[in-house]
Amino acid sequence: MADDAIRCDACPVLCYIRPGRTGSCDRYANHDGQLVRMDPHVVLDRAVSRGDSIVPFLGKGNDWNGSLVSEADTFVTAIGAGTTYPDYKPAPFIISSQVAGVDMVTVVTEGIFSYCGVKLKIDTDRHLGSECSPVRAQGEVVGHVTTNEYGSQMLSLGGVRHLTGGSRREGTITCETLLNLCNGNAAQLEIEGGANVTVQASQPPIVDGIREERMRVGCGSATIGMFAKQWEGKVDEVVIVDDHITGVLSEHQAGKLLGIPETGIKMKGRRSTPGRYFKVAEPGTSWGGTNISDPLSILAPFDAEVAWHGLRLLMVSTTGEHSAYFELDEQLHPIEKELPPSLNESVARIRENCEPALCTVLFMGGAGGSLRAGVTENPVKLTHSVRDTLTRVTCGGAPVYVWPGGGITLMVDVSRMPQNGFGYVPTPALVAPIEFTMRLSDYAALGGYMSHVRPLSSVHKPEQDSRKCLAPHPENPWPLDSLERGRTR
Repeated sequence: MADDAIRCDACPVLCYIRPGRTGSCDRYANHDGQLVRMDPHVVLDRAVSRGDSIVPFLGKGNDWNGSLVSEADTFVTAIGAGTTYPDYKPAPFIISSQVAGVDMVTVVTEGIFSYCGVKLKIDTDRHLGSECSPVRAQGEVVGHVTTNEYGSQMLSLGGVRHLTGGSRREGTITCETLLNLCNGNAAQLEIEGGANVTVQASQPPIVDGIREERMRVGCGSATIGMFAKQWEGKVDEVVIVDDHITGVLSEHQAGKLLGIPETGIKMKGRRSTPGRYFKVAEPGTSWGGTNISDPLSILAPFDAEVAWHGLRLLMVSTTGEHSAYFELDEQLHPIEKELPPSLNESVARIRENCEPALCTVLFMGGAGGSLRAGVTENPVKLTHSVRDTLTRVTCGGAPVYVWPGGGITLMVDVSRMPQNGFGYVPTPALVAPIEFTMRLSDYAALGGYMSHVRPLSSVHKPEQDSRKCLAPHPENPWPLDSLERGRTR
């Protein structure tokens, strides 16, 4: 090691950093022989969200110390706080505060998550790929397609096997993809045997170059049930084309209750229950998430003993994106005609009831022994405290879902967190903020580092202030509110 280099111990890489240079993570640097953090420490301030521009006395009378905000309105997040590595060290910040007369403590640390990934919900009716198909980024496998949910395609990205179990390039690309998604940036993904997709949190997906606008109102059967009344007397038959469950009005229970007569329509595919058909076509990116461009291709010839000349037929997809109107000629062949205004209105109603298509990025990680050891010398007690809802877990101040079962396996919507709240280390692993908030008495009971507890005012040093003050997300509960303790289950 060069004489003027210093060694960073913030992660297992243990970089040697020369003056004026940063470590491989770009988060720590050598500044005149001192190891310094490059990005600011983020705090949430409810005064900022209120737009306060002057300093009230805040009930402190002559004891006001010049602080711009009340401590009860300030929450120290783990973003920019630093890590506990090499694990036996207490968390970088163990902050005491008083809320509504209750002594509270928040343990703040950035966790190094080798065991982490992203659950990606993509709102689209288009087929992206078969379940279990590999998902690639820059040619490397970074995850797979998982179950198809109601109007959304689901991907599972990352995980320890992709981060550490493959080639060095696979781990690096996986980490880079997860980091981009968690920090609110776009990522381009290729699904083997399927579509190319551009995804970004809270933005519409782009599938094979086409920007999605809406997710489906429901399956074909549900669409029949919702809008059957609006078609009564205006059309004789309606087919809602859907890759999963195609609906037929005259056979459906909704049609029966409205007295819609039989039309003699014959559908391809497998009949499930009256008015509900599976596998009328193969999955695709056209009508109702199928591969068809001609809706008549899913129909067999009409029953000549039931159908009649002039029968009116509407065919529409589950998003209202595709629609067509037909009337039967004397040979009972469907002839396409212009959509009547009365039916145009119902197609528009289907589109109106479709919600905007968005991508949802959920970070998922396991808070393991090393991270918990920064809270208490007996890490299992923290797990028990979380299970007993004595300790609230947040990520950058955002609420998390803690999975049942052993350990502290959490999931958080990254759009509820401050942007760019994630970092990385080239082991490779993501660095994610995590905070544990509890009563001071509960912290003492679980064997916390009581000698390291310090007041919130100690975080602020005006002469070298590296804090970044943000307003909390308007939909998030306030992490320090003792009246809202517990977690979402």
